[in-house]
Amino acid sequence: MNPQSAKRSLAHLCERQVPVFLWGPPGIGKSSIVAQIAAEQGIACIDLRLSLLDPTDLRGIPFFNPVENTALWAPASFLPDGSQERGILFLDELNTAAPMVQASAYQLILDRKIGEYTLPDGWSIVAAGNRESDRGVVFRMAAPLANRFVHLEMEADAQEWRNWAIQAEIDPSIVAFISHRPDALFTFNSKEESRAFATPRTWAYVHEILSSAPEEDLIMPMVSGAIGEELAASYLGFRAVANQIPDLESILDGTCSDVPSDTSALHILCTTLSMRINDSTSSKKLNNLVKYSLTLPGEFAVMIIQDLRERHIELDHIESWTLWMRKFNNLLH
Repeated sequence: MNPQSAKRSLAHLCERQVPVFLWGPPGIGKSSIVAQIAAEQGIACIDLRLSLLDPTDLRGIPFFNPVENTALWAPASFLPDGSQERGILFLDELNTAAPMVQASAYQLILDRKIGEYTLPDGWSIVAAGNRESDRGVVFRMAAPLANRFVHLEMEADAQEWRNWAIQAEIDPSIVAFISHRPDALFTFNSKEESRAFATPRTWAYVHEILSSAPEEDLIMPMVSGAIGEELAASYLGFRAVANQIPDLESILDGTCSDVPSDTSALHILCTTLSMRINDSTSSKKLNNLVKYSLTLPGEFAVMIIQDLRERHIELDHIESWTLWMRKFNNLLH
């Protein structure tokens, strides 16, 4: 299931307060989509890393009530207290927690209560964890606990990541590289012992590395530390052609018609150009971009237009649009 499908499914299930377990390999954004749902719905989100908890952390600490002559459990302060009407209680890394912690979580998931504590009515429960094949330290989930969830398995998706990366203003050379090599978005292999490998999370780290403007001699080891040495060499070689790209503002102003000959440079150019366009871009600049794309090889002209259409940039009113459709319409899909 791709991230958008998983996100839409989670939103429906949270609305009905059906417990969900989101499975997937490390670094693909499982916790991010839970946070996005909460932010978009304007509700609270409490993220509990169960692998860091002891069984008593969830159940609370017992104390003696001298009035009733009974023992009571003081609820944990990090659980929802009802001050926020709606929210998501996110139990991350559930299957990496010790069996006794899972047993405590089982009561909370099954009965929506544990000890003296009851989960407020407007709160949903979502759990997440890596698969047993993902080379992590996991404990097999007991069948009664597993049966309390709807299980969704999430996978990385290069096209969806690209759409997100453009909105998040990730370095254009990274976006272009993933467009050129979709297989490079996620390179985790449970049979290999490499400490650094590419995931959507580590590509975001590469963006932060480049944004910090490190000295030239530091770039290769830092990027290698995020995505692995072999892939870092491939990406940085791809990025090295960026100096062949014509001035973007000149293209949008209609004063430049130079077209790079290198395929990597064309990928970076088309990605960077489409990222420059938004809802406030003038019709004149948009027309100049469409006119310039007529000089590009067909697959790159289509790459720009498809990016714009996916972001709902209107092109029908552009003067050169009819000419573009006449030349490249057969390549659109």
